[in-house]
Amino acid sequence: MTDKRTYKIIADGTPVRYNHPIVMGIVNVTPDSFYAVSRVQTDYEISARVNKIISEGGTIVDVGACSTRPGGVVASEADEMSRLRFALQIIRNEVHGAVVSVDTFSPKVARMCMEEFGVTIINDVSEGCEEMYELAGKIKSTYILMSCQPDPDATKRLFAERTKMLRKAGCRNVVLDPGYGFGKDIEGNYAHLRRQEEFREFGLPLLAAVSRKRMIWQYLDTDPAGALNGTTVVNVLCLLRGADILRVHDVKEAVEAIKILEACSSVSE
Repeated sequence: MTDKRTYKIIADGTPVRYNHPIVMGIVNVTPDSFYAVSRVQTDYEISARVNKIISEGGTIVDVGACSTRPGGVVASEADEMSRLRFALQIIRNEVHGAVVSVDTFSPKVARMCMEEFGVTIINDVSEGCEEMYELAGKIKSTYILMSCQPDPDATKRLFAERTKMLRKAGCRNVVLDPGYGFGKDIEGNYAHLRRQEEFREFGLPLLAAVSRKRMIWQYLDTDPAGALNGTTVVNVLCLLRGADILRVHDVKEAVEAIKILEACSSVSE
């Protein structure tokens, strides 16, 4: 938090530069995401959720319509697109000032969101594929590359390989996500956290998505509803180890954590 990092995000087609960490608020338009409180289904719930993210200081609204919880049923592309069309139309009509990303691993779904609603941030939890990389390059979007690898060295190899593929496809705006909770056991998650600063060697922004995940609630012998305090602690550790974006359910708490750390950095200087 003491270094003055500057990084770029393509927001609604416009490059926006940040020199401080930002918060991405989660909007789940699924009936079965792992944290039940985060699910929003009606037009009122979606509008209220997005407005709350913005009012609490969130910068990006991450809209997902296909649950990736362990043991969950993967939605069909038709269902995912139907849910996203419903949600994105509401956000477009009723919410102002929202930078939107779409949480999907389907190139077809991502293309629809880009072409019909102008979404320019793809948050892909699958490590991606050539079709998705080519789409991101063609649209000149921001692409969030997540690792499903079990240990940090494998994640570094994946990032090295896939960032080359993305550049070859014409995508220059890449964010790296260590993939907490994906393809990792408890030790694997915390190994990634301990070594998270190493992922900065690629010179790209880092996103940390630990909010209320199993690595926290299971370790603390609670449940997702009881994992806010643990989430804040881990978010702070992620920030201290170089995270530029926090993807969270609880925006206010994440924004406050960033403000306090920035105050400490200013005092130390």
